[in-house]
Amino acid sequence: MKTTKDPLIGELSAIVGSDAVLFQPEDLLAYECDAYTIHRGMPRAVIFPKTTEEVAAIVKHLHGMRIPFLPRGAGTGLSGGAIPLGGEVIISLVRMKKLLHVDIENRIAVVQPGFVNLKLTHSISDKGYYYAPDPSSQYACTIGGNVAENAGGAHCLKYGVTTNHVLGLEVVLPNGEVIELGGAPDIPGYDLLGLMTGSEGTLGIVTKITVRILKNPEEKQTVLAYFDEVEDASYAVSDIIAAGIVPAALEMMDTVAIEGVECGTYPVGHPPGLRALLLIEVDGIAAGINEQIAEIVDVCKRRNVMDVRVAGDEEERGRWWANRKTAFAAMGTISPDYLVQDGVIPRSRLPEVLDSIRRISETSGLRIANVFHAGDGNLHPLILFDARKPGETDLAVEVGSAVLKVCADVGGTITGEHGVGIEKREEMRYICTDEEIEAQTRIRAVFNPHNLLNADKLFPKPSRCAEMKRIESDR
Repeated sequence: MKTTKDPLIGELSAIVGSDAVLFQPEDLLAYECDAYTIHRGMPRAVIFPKTTEEVAAIVKHLHGMRIPFLPRGAGTGLSGGAIPLGGEVIISLVRMKKLLHVDIENRIAVVQPGFVNLKLTHSISDKGYYYAPDPSSQYACTIGGNVAENAGGAHCLKYGVTTNHVLGLEVVLPNGEVIELGGAPDIPGYDLLGLMTGSEGTLGIVTKITVRILKNPEEKQTVLAYFDEVEDASYAVSDIIAAGIVPAALEMMDTVAIEGVECGTYPVGHPPGLRALLLIEVDGIAAGINEQIAEIVDVCKRRNVMDVRVAGDEEERGRWWANRKTAFAAMGTISPDYLVQDGVIPRSRLPEVLDSIRRISETSGLRIANVFHAGDGNLHPLILFDARKPGETDLAVEVGSAVLKVCADVGGTITGEHGVGIEKREEMRYICTDEEIEAQTRIRAVFNPHNLLNADKLFPKPSRCAEMKRIESDR
């Protein structure tokens, strides 16, 4: 039996059992980072509770001993939000993976945080329902992690991001107290449910989630359009929305991204050297869908489309979406390493922002693949680099920051769905003043006064000593 001199391990094992605690270095290696691999840190231990009561007991014990800790889901996060920077105890929620309740009449489902996103749709599809938020990692990411990051997905243009589908939360606060938020419509007072969703595990640990489920649409059609110029594809995006059509999804990929997906697991035969493509999906009641598709095709033709086609059946549509949804992983076929960014811009500024990203790529010498939710301006530039080459990792980080600065300068923001984590902490200054950052850290201190829960995430270090002193004095 493995042993350790750390008394904390025995204390945690007494709560959840010895088979639910990892502490040996070789076991902890898998938890030194999430999908953001540029920074790494070793946790003190990893513990796997199965119930809210166990989470509360763990948190109460760690809080009492002033030992830092953080929650972790499937580890698919792209901004370093689950990386233990200071030897924290990781509370892994992957064993809390039950579908607790489905109420078709009221169109809600209740899940534990470790329940995998796509599994919810699979669990209710036979009843004609589905769960709308669909991040590209939905086959692996957990709904608890989606709540923490306020995850989006390809279909968020029409259906919104996670916060638009969360109706209630059970949360363990950083002192071990268990609270209920939401759960009924039109509750007066502060929107604590909205505050918790997207707080990146800095305000509490979610242990139960009530979500909205939707009836499957009557009809769904998907269009694939090829363009010779990125500008034409960009203007087509705005023209489609201006025509009064709100697609369920409106995705875009450029030359480098197309090269990657065609080398990946799900190639579909996109023409080589293509400058841009749009993947457009319309759904809803059957009446009127054909007219919307015809209008989309006309818009693309007015913007000099090379070729535009409508999926002939569900198999073809599925292949197109598999090609798109595996785009991030496919970049590994054309580059040893890549860094994913997550800026958001006004849709009308797409042409100039993409041109700025092109110039940043040329100046830096690093290729950038653009694959993103064009309909709502949520960009995902993938910066390709080789970590084996001295200085390239730092250069990739600098390039990512420059891209986010472009987004902020045109009236956008630094993240749409991946979160800030540690990756974009300093870039928070692109969109927030020192006073605004201080206000947010004061809100955090109300829930997390000792900053034990996921410390050093989301906010940059205070730029003024007085700011830190004021925050500390309030604790």
